[in-house]
Amino acid sequence: MRELLRHPTQAPVTLRAMVRADEIWLTVLAAVVGGLSGLCVVIVTTVTLFLHSALFGRGNTVDGHLSGLTWLPPWRLLLVLTLGGLVLGIFGAVVAKVMPRRPVDPIEANALHGGRMSVRDSTIVALQTILSNGIGGSIGLEAGFTQIASALGSRIGQSFRVRREDLRVLVGAAAGAAIGAAFNAPVAGAFYAFELVIGSYSLVSLSPVAVAALAGVGVAHLFGHMPAAVVIADPGTLTWDGSVSVVVISILSALTAIGVMYCVTQTEVLFRKLPGPVWLKPAVGGLMVGGLAVIHPSVLSAGHDAMRVVFAGWITPRLALGLLILKALASCISIGSGFRGGLFFASLYLGSLAGTVYGALLEWIGLAPVSLTACALIGMSAMAVAIIGSPMTMVCLLLELTGSISMSGATFVAAVLSLLTVRRLFGYSFATWRFHLRGESIRSAVDIGWMRSLNVRRMMRGQVRTISSDTPLNRAQALFPLGSAQRIVLLDRDSRYVGMVNVAELQAVPAALTPVQSLAHFENAMLTPLLTVREAVELFERAEADALVVVEDLQSRQVVGILTEQHALRRYAEELERSRRTLAGEEGSAV
Repeated sequence: MRELLRHPTQAPVTLRAMVRADEIWLTVLAAVVGGLSGLCVVIVTTVTLFLHSALFGRGNTVDGHLSGLTWLPPWRLLLVLTLGGLVLGIFGAVVAKVMPRRPVDPIEANALHGGRMSVRDSTIVALQTILSNGIGGSIGLEAGFTQIASALGSRIGQSFRVRREDLRVLVGAAAGAAIGAAFNAPVAGAFYAFELVIGSYSLVSLSPVAVAALAGVGVAHLFGHMPAAVVIADPGTLTWDGSVSVVVISILSALTAIGVMYCVTQTEVLFRKLPGPVWLKPAVGGLMVGGLAVIHPSVLSAGHDAMRVVFAGWITPRLALGLLILKALASCISIGSGFRGGLFFASLYLGSLAGTVYGALLEWIGLAPVSLTACALIGMSAMAVAIIGSPMTMVCLLLELTGSISMSGATFVAAVLSLLTVRRLFGYSFATWRFHLRGESIRSAVDIGWMRSLNVRRMMRGQVRTISSDTPLNRAQALFPLGSAQRIVLLDRDSRYVGMVNVAELQAVPAALTPVQSLAHFENAMLTPLLTVREAVELFERAEADALVVVEDLQSRQVVGILTEQHALRRYAEELERSRRTLAGEEGSAV
């Protein structure tokens, strides 16, 4: 810095070199984080598949996969899912007593907490996800992958004291690397990081996220974790005649996804209303899922092998309809009863079933759709985008997962139509919908935590001119001539706030013995220190005031400061501009 002051003409070059060095350092950290994410995926997947084989019989499963089976012993299904649900419920009850706080997931961490996550809490979530999927719960492991990977990325970033924006990038890079390693799809993993966890694309975050995704996939390959590709028969080429079917299937699949998300919420409400202890409800849910699995085991786990069966052409439209209903019910019951996990891969399987059903329906009514394989691809893209909320992630995932290029245009159209349908009719993806149910105003991972940290206490001015409310007007005019202050705060005999008087208005009235309280305004309009800047601005608008007092709390009405609307709006605008520049990559990173 001293050299910069001595030679100011060299400052731009030196600063650019510093920014480049910082970007390289952040990319190195992202590579380490990506490698750890890939390792987490390998460990979680290996343990889960071992549980599948051990609990459901090694002779009954192929490499531990459940959903591709056509039959399992009913007694084993009911026993494993019921007792497993009981263990999961007891484990959750113990954890709730030891750690009563709610774990923060990557999207919430980046939106509200500047990327800060707890490794201990995330490890508990990962263990619950492994147990939930390991006993056959109709949910995926992706929530566990991204949770523990992002927490490790957050811890590494905090250890090196990276700044808030870079910590958010590391959290997103870790989550993207986990998804990339889980599906052998680095491009989809990178887009997952941008769309869901970071919330925006920028040149600053491109290099760390891309390197992390490649590192995650590389480490997974190093340990032999290479998910089998989904083999798809030639889906044909989309024609103009078939474009109508693409639109119809996309919208119907999006509507189905909305129904699934709504049913998950209602199932949670029903289970909360059930009598009995909370720890017993996962056992009830497990028993119900086991009953559905007796009908067809494809409802178990996330549905990897079951989706391969769909694209192999072994599922008739009638069977696809039945499996769609069974899988949707099993997923709703699993999540609603307390199983831990998500709907990432389940949405892909549900979408392939929905596309098959709707494609057959269109063919029956004479709309001449493309092949049922193509319909399954379109439904998969639409359903996954509707539930997960990341169109480019799903388009790239389908390309990397299936290797089908001929239908890329159709899947892209399906993703766009699905996103528009859900935003218009529902407004949320599955992740942000669950935040909404908890009362959080989060629609994406874009950082809005600054809005909560920028509260009234940080903006207010502590020095306040006060006077007793029973002071005569002539005395108040003598104490506060024009120019001495803009406004004075009135207090009662107990030093409680009772109003505010404008000095110009005070000097404009004739001198009298009338108490100054007769000129008071905003007697019941007050700010408190913990109000956010947005809440403060809204209160200014409702009160139609250009300044309000800040009281310790609304009961005591003890004055601690004053805040003007002009200052609050200026600080709000400054933070918005800083946030915009960060999202656009216009601010250099510093470690």
